[in-house]
Amino acid sequence: MVPLQMSSQIDKKPNVLFTEAPLIGGIVASGVVFFAIPGWFDDPMATPTRSIIVFCVLFCLILWSAFSVVRHADCLAVLLGEPLGTIILTLAVIGIEVTMISTVMLTGDANPALGRDTMFSVLMLVLNGLIAMTLLIGGLKHREPAFNFSGANAYLSVIIPLAALGLVLPQFTTSTSDASASTTLSIFLILMCVLLYGLFLGVQTMRHRHFFTQPSDDTMDVVDTHHPPASMRTVPWHAVLLILTMVPVVLLSKKLAILLDVGIEQLGAPTALAGLVVAILVLTPEAVAAAKAAAANQLQRGVNICLGSALATIGLTIPAVVMIGFATGLPVQLGLNRVDSLFLFLTLLVCTVTFSGSRTNILQGGVHAVIFLAWLVLMFD
Repeated sequence: MVPLQMSSQIDKKPNVLFTEAPLIGGIVASGVVFFAIPGWFDDPMATPTRSIIVFCVLFCLILWSAFSVVRHADCLAVLLGEPLGTIILTLAVIGIEVTMISTVMLTGDANPALGRDTMFSVLMLVLNGLIAMTLLIGGLKHREPAFNFSGANAYLSVIIPLAALGLVLPQFTTSTSDASASTTLSIFLILMCVLLYGLFLGVQTMRHRHFFTQPSDDTMDVVDTHHPPASMRTVPWHAVLLILTMVPVVLLSKKLAILLDVGIEQLGAPTALAGLVVAILVLTPEAVAAAKAAAANQLQRGVNICLGSALATIGLTIPAVVMIGFATGLPVQLGLNRVDSLFLFLTLLVCTVTFSGSRTNILQGGVHAVIFLAWLVLMFD
């Protein structure tokens, strides 16, 4: 009976062409935009309607590829277990983020604040938008879902100093005349981010792995959402395809950046909108994963996703952006203005209060939602 059941499950495995359709579609689309219609991107505003349609198509294709990257990361998570699973998922998403930021930075007119705006947008989306969604879903469905206080405290203990030193301090230093960091400070930020993030990974994966697992004394019913995906195969298979699926993201992002840069300039929209668009592309797959975890009463996994993304954004993106500036000679501004600094301070303060216990409720989710909406309003005000 067992061999027959196993054979039946294998027979139900989805076709490779179906599961890897995002990779195939991305490769085809890359070939089209680079070889069949390259002239369409020379003067996008000459045909604005066509440019808007192409932008929407490219946006959807990149998002589709991002979901495929996350699917492969999730399969690796099941094969390798937690907390390595969440780490792989986070690093895959941050890889997409760094790739898109670098692509947009190197395309079109130099925007010294793009990396900063994208990182700040990711932080606002994660620490307010995603956390609000996660806590509201968990609170509405399970009233007071539990999480591991030690894990959340470990995340915040690293996020707070990295955010203050990396995104606030450069605005107040006198070694430069703008919000950029001096060479000495830039090198210090790179080393500090890499060392602290590496130290955190050591705590998360070796010394204190139990900090980042769902509390065992939770009396509520927990639904296991880590059923093996139907498309799951082997570790090498998903590792290779995860990397290959990111290739169309890189190629299509270059063309998307041209349309985005010209569109923002023509519409007179705030430059921070480019960072918001990149943040939405990057975080949508993680938002889905966090929502599923909250609905299944696995709040700790949702906390790991949200706070892990915030930490990786600061710990890995700041060094990447600064090194891109060093390599290309492009100016890089890291310091936030006064309004954004206030939002960052308020967000970190509320996060500290939210994760000061071992359970959450819908009130805390509502508070984070209000801060997120206020940030969106002031972006366009």
